[in-house]
Amino acid sequence: MRVLGINAIFHDPAAALVVDGRVVAAAEEERFSRRKHGKRPVPFSAWELPELSAAWCLASAGIGVDELDAVAYSFDPALCRDQESLGLADPWDWLRVEYATRAPQFLAAALPGLDPAKVRFVPHHVAHAASAGLAAPTAGDDTAVLVLDGRGEVASHLAGRYDGGELRSLRTQELPHSLGLLYEDLTRHLGFLHSSDEYKVMALASYGRPRHLGLLRDLVRVTDDGGFTVDRVEWASLTKPREPDGEMTEDHADLAASVQTRLEEVILDLARWLHDASGGASTLAMAGGVALNCVANARVAAEGPYERVWVQPAAGDAGTALGAALHVAGALGDRSVPMPGADLGRGWSDEELEAELRRAALPYTRPASIAAEAARVLADNGIVAWYQGRSEYGPRALGHRSLLAHPGDPATTARMNDVKGREQFRPIAPMVRAERAADIFEGQLPSPYMLFVHRVRPEWRDRIPAVTHVDCTARVQTVSPDTEPLVAELLAEFERLTGLPVVVNTSLNTAGRPMVDTPREAMELFGSAPVELLALGPFAVRRGALGGGR
Repeated sequence: MRVLGINAIFHDPAAALVVDGRVVAAAEEERFSRRKHGKRPVPFSAWELPELSAAWCLASAGIGVDELDAVAYSFDPALCRDQESLGLADPWDWLRVEYATRAPQFLAAALPGLDPAKVRFVPHHVAHAASAGLAAPTAGDDTAVLVLDGRGEVASHLAGRYDGGELRSLRTQELPHSLGLLYEDLTRHLGFLHSSDEYKVMALASYGRPRHLGLLRDLVRVTDDGGFTVDRVEWASLTKPREPDGEMTEDHADLAASVQTRLEEVILDLARWLHDASGGASTLAMAGGVALNCVANARVAAEGPYERVWVQPAAGDAGTALGAALHVAGALGDRSVPMPGADLGRGWSDEELEAELRRAALPYTRPASIAAEAARVLADNGIVAWYQGRSEYGPRALGHRSLLAHPGDPATTARMNDVKGREQFRPIAPMVRAERAADIFEGQLPSPYMLFVHRVRPEWRDRIPAVTHVDCTARVQTVSPDTEPLVAELLAEFERLTGLPVVVNTSLNTAGRPMVDTPREAMELFGSAPVELLALGPFAVRRGALGGGR
């Protein structure tokens, strides 16, 4: 079966293609449109579809629109109720539902040749659940699944279990109670962009003390039946709102720490309840925007009752395109195959990359090993723009569209944040060869998708200060030579040169812009940022080189 998945209703529009239960392509619309998150999550934008990413998914697989067996849309308007009955306060929410109802017609217009009757609505949280439970290494067997986000049709949470590819829902939490909306409100109060900058709040929390935790425990409570309640928080009574470019105070950090700590406690309680209710499933798979909170994920992995915790790399709404496609493929009789990795987006051949370099008249070389060339630049404390293979699906740079740097220089953190135009309180992350990770970091390993934080062992904190956050943690990506041989080669060569098995890895973009996706975008970033080397496939472009051609 050939199923195209579509996410469009809230934010992070995306498309994914599943063929015979196997994920063959997935991409977010922002990588094509160059609009961060694709669009803002307002009802007036609900009609906008991921037209470019959907067309690319089909073209990359050589599949025509008329050859699709189904199109899976990750929202079911038939489940919606009047927003007032859900305790919401958006007078235009009905417009979102109206647009969703007409999605088959909109999709037929965007994908000429599509029969609107092939469009199937998938409940939003079922799509999230499938993106985790059906894509995890266990692929639908003996897997508990926990979904937490801002909202779906009528709920903000789903807890269930997959067996034989079938989802058994055990608990949902209806709106207005929502951990995701709580965190969004805090994000807005702290002067950041909600449904976008929640990860900044998580980073800020490390600088504060959870001195409002007692109040938060009163207002955010877990119920005995696996749900939770969230009462209204009067943020201004705790600290004054911050303007977007205003001063960040200790009070703001303390408030972030308080909400972050309570969020971790609640998620851990929900995970424990689910373990009992699911009959002791050995694996927990997580999705939904809240599952991008790697600090909370680490607590669940460390203190929860599961043998394994797996988080969908595209845990936010973009991942529902994949989940919807997997869910419908399963309903049509296909058995899901575990997700092969996050590198599911666009890629270019060496010949195409070289043609782009020639077109741009950039001087370049083709070293014997681009990994060794990049390692030498890093060892000299240079910054490398690393562009290799297919782009990542989800918000994390995982060694395909990355900025790399030396972890041993304490000034690297400020330098990288300056290059990217980011706030200085934000940490930068390490990548490390999987076989060396346990020597340096404590926590769930392996961690290939950078979705957990780990304690940096005391003897390493002074050796890799650039990736050691203020709380002595790091958001680690482990690299296996079996799945990422080129990055593993770079890491091995860097360790040979420096004695450090770790390299700084952050996303290949600047503040407010999507990650670089095309070769041209990589060259544009290289030309505008103080980066010493652009490693574009097997080709090397160095800062300061003159002239054109080869």
